[in-house]
Amino acid sequence: MLCQVYGVNRVVPYVLCSYALHMLILGGATMTGRGDPAIVSSEFIYESAPFPSCHASTVVETASGELVAAWFGGTHESHPDVAIYVSRREHGRWTPPAMAADGTADGRRYACYNPVLFQPSHGPLMLFYKLGTGPRTWWGRLCTSPDDGRTWSAPEDLPHGILGPIKNKPIEVAGAILCPSSSEDLGWRVHFESTRDLGKAWTRTEPVNDGREIGAIQPSLLPLGNHRIRAIGRTQQGRMFAVDSPDDGVTWGPMRLIDVSNPNSGTDAVRLRDGRFLLVYNDSRTHRTPLDVAVSKDGETWRPVLKLETEPGEYSYPAVIQSSDGLVHVTYTWQRRRIRHVVIDPSRLH
Repeated sequence: MLCQVYGVNRVVPYVLCSYALHMLILGGATMTGRGDPAIVSSEFIYESAPFPSCHASTVVETASGELVAAWFGGTHESHPDVAIYVSRREHGRWTPPAMAADGTADGRRYACYNPVLFQPSHGPLMLFYKLGTGPRTWWGRLCTSPDDGRTWSAPEDLPHGILGPIKNKPIEVAGAILCPSSSEDLGWRVHFESTRDLGKAWTRTEPVNDGREIGAIQPSLLPLGNHRIRAIGRTQQGRMFAVDSPDDGVTWGPMRLIDVSNPNSGTDAVRLRDGRFLLVYNDSRTHRTPLDVAVSKDGETWRPVLKLETEPGEYSYPAVIQSSDGLVHVTYTWQRRRIRHVVIDPSRLH
């Protein structure tokens, strides 16, 4: 497994030292000179897999504190053999990719797309994904795991018109799981879906944009406090969008463009425990490189603080969470051939 651990020879917080040294002892890491003091480790989740191409990773911390990642893999995106694969981080290493779900439906195989892992505060680990012939025709599915991603239930189709979280993680708010979603059949339009019973019954908003002035998909949700939520994400206009809700996602205001570059590629963001917001995105209007990290005090104005990738190629579709130990975990597509996992100490992002 390729891995770089940074800052081990510096005076860093104990949790960072123990994490890095644990990886070194297990042989899962090698030192490099590339590092930034904010990067604790950087590794590929797998070196070999039963598929040549991968994309659209997701990462979660389970109720027991384990990390689980998922992505879709197969011959190439939209090929019928594309399935959802899962890996768990155990004893300092990622387990080999294991198929969690395929696109079998009505006696035929469809391609799977965009898994999203979510651990509710009460209930099993949830895995949402889409399947179909493409974004204009796909539908949503859900399966669950009682044992941190080791085994999965049989998938169930979501109700007609419900896609589930389209790329990025839900949040829990006002007793519901609020899912950031979007559709591409009548232009690129963002909407939001909500369930109060772990996916049995659903409600959804109307689209919050018309898909013409701003074509937008794949929102991330940022709680602002006092029932306010901001959604930000990908557009066709070369910049990211933002749209706000004053009432826990029930209603939404007008969508607008913000001053953050976007090359029509997925992004993800999270609110940190220190009150700041963290965004992972391609800082370009035309290419899926470089891949950057930015921080914000208000979720509106963003300041780049860290580059994860700068070489030519595709480094895209990040997913980001903050785990219970305070570290930030980012997974993303590396050249469509690997999924990379980077651990960041947010206290070192200035």
